[in-house]
Amino acid sequence: MRMAMIGLGKMGGNMVRRLRRSGIEVVGFDRASEVVAQLAVEEGVIAAKSVADAVAKLSGPRVVWLMLPNGDPTEQQVRALVPLLSRGDIIVDGGNSNYHDSQRRGTWLAEQGIGFMDCGTSGGIWGLEKGYCLMVGGTPEVAQTLRPVLQALAPAADRGWAHVGPVGAGHFTKMIHNGIEYGMMQAFAEGLELLRGKEGFNLDLAQITELWRHSSVVRSWLLDLTAEALQYDQKLDSVAPYVADSGEGRWTVVEAVDQGVSAPVLTLALQMRFASQDDKGYSYRLLSMMRNAFGGHAVKHTKG
Repeated sequence: MRMAMIGLGKMGGNMVRRLRRSGIEVVGFDRASEVVAQLAVEEGVIAAKSVADAVAKLSGPRVVWLMLPNGDPTEQQVRALVPLLSRGDIIVDGGNSNYHDSQRRGTWLAEQGIGFMDCGTSGGIWGLEKGYCLMVGGTPEVAQTLRPVLQALAPAADRGWAHVGPVGAGHFTKMIHNGIEYGMMQAFAEGLELLRGKEGFNLDLAQITELWRHSSVVRSWLLDLTAEALQYDQKLDSVAPYVADSGEGRWTVVEAVDQGVSAPVLTLALQMRFASQDDKGYSYRLLSMMRNAFGGHAVKHTKG
């Protein structure tokens, strides 16, 4: 089987490596030509000079897999691909797109006779070694065509991937997955901060997180990664207290509002990320001012 991969960053590049090591031919394109050249040398990727060149190197039914930032970059690329493709060809969006966008794109592409698959992709930088978890939305026919690719990317042919529903279902499932991830990460962070704060016990967080990895009900891959990191640095003085959010946590909370479902843990975890991103701290300044105004509480002033 031969397919094209557009976008060879950390995720796309490693996915190409895993595909090649499973014997699948890949035509690769990225705006960074040096990345394409490196993958051509190291993995035997068929280098393309442009998206059009990548499509020209395929034969039908042609499969073009996109690993691009969500929003305009993905939208523009999908639109640009249509004139290059024919009926029966397939576009796969493996990025973190909003599922509403995926539903709209799937409907529009179906009108052009082009198949579409939205693939929620989890596994991060470890996917090359351990495989990716793939949550797939699309028609049964499109899912069947992509089966060899999904099996190659997953941890094993019979697990780690699933056709979860129609177009949009893959990215919806990944969105909720990421919302849960926010809550789990926040719970670990708060619990470990409480352990660290009990100074009289002088607790070793590396020891405790390693302990929890074995037969504890909170064992998980997130705990594995945390335990490994704490072995080298428990103070984290060199790490800025800023936590970015990819957007999927926001979409999850909006979905909870739309459905009228109470999701306080996921919502608060997202709000805590927002709080970490506020370098001005204006709301906290207001709170301090109000406490001083009604109770005469001291205000801590900034230096300078």
